[in-house]
Formats: sequence, structure tokens, C-alpha cells
Amino acid sequence: MDILLVASAFNSLSQRVYAELSDQGHRVDVVLASHGAEAVRAAVREARPELVVAPMLKTALPEDVWREHTCLIVHPGPPGDRGPSSLDWAIAEEASHWGVTVLQAEAAMDAGDVWAAEPFPVSPVGKSDLYRNEVSDAASAAVLLAVRRFAEGSFKPRAQSDPAVRVVWRDFFRQERRRIDWENDSTDTVLRKLRGADSQPGVLDELLGREVFLHGGHPEDRLRGRPGDLLATRAGAVCRATRDGAVWIPELRPRKSSGDPAPFRRPAASVLASMPAPTGAAAQGTPRPGDGPHRLPEDAAPLELPPDRNTWTDIRYRQLGDVGFLSFSFPGGAMSTDHCRRLLAAYRYALARPASVLVLGGSRDFFSNGIHLNVIEAAADPAGESWANLNALNDLVEAVLRTTDRLVVAALGGNAAAGGVMLALAADQVWCRAGTVLNPHYRRMGLYGSEYWTYTLPRRVGTGAAQRLTTEALPVSAATAARIGLVDRLVPAAPQRFTTEVEHRAAALADTPDLARRIAAKAAARRADEEQRPLAEYRRAELARMRAVFFDPSAPYHALRSAFVRKLPSGSARPLRAVGEQVTGGAR
Repeated sequence: MDILLVASAFNSLSQRVYAELSDQGHRVDVVLASHGAEAVRAAVREARPELVVAPMLKTALPEDVWREHTCLIVHPGPPGDRGPSSLDWAIAEEASHWGVTVLQAEAAMDAGDVWAAEPFPVSPVGKSDLYRNEVSDAASAAVLLAVRRFAEGSFKPRAQSDPAVRVVWRDFFRQERRRIDWENDSTDTVLRKLRGADSQPGVLDELLGREVFLHGGHPEDRLRGRPGDLLATRAGAVCRATRDGAVWIPELRPRKSSGDPAPFRRPAASVLASMPAPTGAAAQGTPRPGDGPHRLPEDAAPLELPPDRNTWTDIRYRQLGDVGFLSFSFPGGAMSTDHCRRLLAAYRYALARPASVLVLGGSRDFFSNGIHLNVIEAAADPAGESWANLNALNDLVEAVLRTTDRLVVAALGGNAAAGGVMLALAADQVWCRAGTVLNPHYRRMGLYGSEYWTYTLPRRVGTGAAQRLTTEALPVSAATAARIGLVDRLVPAAPQRFTTEVEHRAAALADTPDLARRIAAKAAARRADEEQRPLAEYRRAELARMRAVFFDPSAPYHALRSAFVRKLPSGSARPLRAVGEQVTGGAR
């Protein structure tokens, strides 16, 4: 069928629906609702779709569109649930299970007939992680079912007036409900509030006398202090005391009125360090990152955490038998210069351990989305920080490529894009959870790309396919990635089972009788490739093109990066027709 996707942003769910409907042979076009009702009407007139699907929508469809065409809306709540903050309420009310409903658009919000519905378990993770995984799985299944039912023509959608449907209206989840009472809220309550707003909108709070939004939350089992006090920093995060414990907060976002020139999310310690020194009552005994008498102590977590610890760390190594696991999880999948350098140090640590198989990744949610655009945008010299970040990521990728004494597996529990995909391709095998979306390109950010992609991508998919992937700049489903050779193995596991499944498969790989032969063949192939063309030449050629963009103030990259980071509209309302233009929301 001809299907038009209408989405407020071409986000992870919109990309997955686009890719999986395309895999089934449908002709899918996309229009961004953020460009206004007239852009949607124009897209409908041009595409003349048989069906309109809205996988992620923050504004209502124009009435003339849903009256003249069947329009299916994806609502992240079970049948009968209505309102704009469904997932927020599910997390706040500690629901054990929730659902996704595909319903037909009509005048009343979320009140249309139900075409499909899928339940899912609510894992104890942040809202954005839940959305990209359990919600995405349920939404994909529900959309594919609804589209099939529509195509067959015999299905009659169920009206929500059916007595079996319990209708519940849930109001917009406002900041008043999210606010943390540090003196009285338990650690569990604080974590629930933080996780319910980890990506958007954050929890509005006050630090150092200024209003900021808190993003993300993880428990801490040892550090203690007066409720609300900042206790320590670790890997860019800050630890804050609760009534009965403490939590780690990875990112902060200054409120616009705070005077901060960069009111977007970035590592918490850097945001606090950039704030003007507090004055008056706010300054009394308030420790802060940076120099001076109130500097917060750095509390480093070991790479190998003892089993009795319950604390946050973004990089962790563990070993099971002959398999090493180097896991990492960075907010939004973005890897700053510091992230890359610390991960490289951890990778070298892992190489010093006796193992024949090393698994890189293996956690649920994002694998990597490449360089950290938010940190770059906030830097005093964005061009210089872009260059430093890219070189740090190249150093990491090169270390993986030059590993010849063991097999390296990249295990993608979630989405990857740009340099994050190329980091995975540096491994000997790429394992990917079914449902993951890959964006193996850089063009939508106005970049040529690096991370040795001109070596690894053609080697896997061929020169022609590599050219198409990087120039068409379209999302690739896990199934297509496996079909074209971008991925070696699909792992059909639920998000919460992915790590365990990877452990089983990695143990089986380590027990393979011909493992030593395969490692020797890998080393021989690397030597042969190096003789034909050294890795240094690939890097030099790629970086020459990237440097020319980074240090050209008029290059589109700078405006595209700023729009992406600040969530400003940019590019075309038709993102897949206007290849090379940035889509607000991007791969993250």
C-alpha cells in the first residue's frame, strides 16, 4: 500500500515503523507535523496515500485529513486510556503492565475506534528507555497488525463505547507532580520521579540557587548526607543525598531564565561548573564542581563492581569464564571526548584480562550514536571540541580494529547511529536485538563521516550498498541489516532478556572447537588488509574531509547541530524526500 507517516519528529519509533513497513513492501512517505497543518495537507495531496499512520504525534491532525482518509494514531496507553501523558502516569502509579493502542483519528483525543492493541511489561527503567524498547516493540506489533487488518478489508475496529473498554482520562503530567521533596521523599520515590522524566521534560529543581531540570536517576548504596546536598561527582554525574540514601543524576538542563547560554541537556557536573558562583543564602556550605574550597569530591567506581554494590557507573567490566563483557551506557547514546577516552581505557583494561571472546555493549537501550553534539554545542570552541571528540572516538574504533588476540562481539541491545554504528562494525561480529534501528550514515548532520567507515562498511556490505546507505540516509531495520550483512546475528529477545541471551550466546562462541583457528585467521586477515592499505590512510582521508567541515564556520554542520541540540525545526517537512537535511529529533 501507499502509506503516509505523519510524525511530530522522526524519532526512534517513527523510524522503526517506517523501516518495518518498508520491509513489508509498502511504499512509505513521511511528513513532519511540526511544520504545520498545511505541510500535512500538502503531503496528503502529493502522496495520495491509501492509509495515514501517526506513530508519534504531539498535535492533532487537520480535521479535513482525518475525515477524508483513514488515519491511525499510535497511543502509548492501553485501550480506553486517554490523555497526553500516558507513560508518565504509568510510571508514577507503578503499573506492572501497560499497553499501546492503535486507534482511528476522530475529533475527541484518543477516543477513536481501536484497530489493534498490544500489552507490555513496565520495566524499572527510565521513560525514554521504556519508550524505545518495550513501548517500541508493542507499538511495532500493533501497527503492523492494524495495517494488515486495514489491507485485508474485513476487520471492524472496536468502538471505545464497548462496555469492555474502561475509559480513563489522564491530565497532562505537570511539574508540580514531578517536584522532589528532598527532605521527605524516599530514595525509591525520588528515583521514580526522575525516571518518569529522564529525557523529557526533566524534573524542575533548584541547585546552587538556580533552577535546573534533572535528567535521569540511579541509586547509590554508600554515600550519605543531608537531604538535598550534593555529595560527589562521578564520570560527569552528580550524587545527591535523599532522606534515606542517595541518587546519581547524570545530566542537567538549565532553565532558560537562568541566564545559561546553553539551556539543553549535558553532563551534570559540567552544567554546575559553568554556573556563576552562588551568592547569599544559596552559597552557604554549598559544594560545587570545579576549583575552590567547595569542590565536590570525585567518587570513582571500579570497572569491576563487587556483586554487593548497588551504584551507578556508565562503564563496567565483568568476566564469565572465557568471556569478557565491557558494557557501557551513555545518556542518549552520545559519546563525548571524555566518554570515548574512558571507554578506551576500559577497553585496554579488558584486553589485559585473559579471555578469548570480548563482548562490547550488551546492555539494553542505545549502543551508541557517535559524537556528543550537546557537549560540542556548549563548548567555548565547538569546532575544536568536534575535532577532539571525533579523534577520541577514532582512537577507540582503531583499538577494536587492531585487536587480534580474541574475537570481539558488538552486542546492540538498542539503536545505533553514525559513528556508533561504525564502532559496532569494528568488531568481528555484530549481534543486534530484533527491533533495533540502525542509521549507518552522517549526511543528515552535514558530515562525511569517519571512524574508519570507508574501511569497515564496504567490507561488510559491498561498495555499492555502502554508497547507498551513506547517501540515502534512511533508517535500517534489524531484519534488513541482517539481510544485507550489516549485522551477523539477530537476537529475538525482549529488552529485559537481552543481556542474559547475549551471555549464553557468547559462552557458546567461546566453546567453539575452532575458535583458535578463527582468531588466527582474523589476525592474518588484518595483516593482509594493513599491507594493502594501512588503517592510518583511511583515517587520514576521512579526517581531512571532516576537519574541513568542522573548521568552516559557514558549513551546514554548525547550524544543523545547533538546531538538533536545541530542538529547533530545521530542514524539510519531508525528511525522506529531502535527503541531506536534518530532521528535528534525529536518530535519538
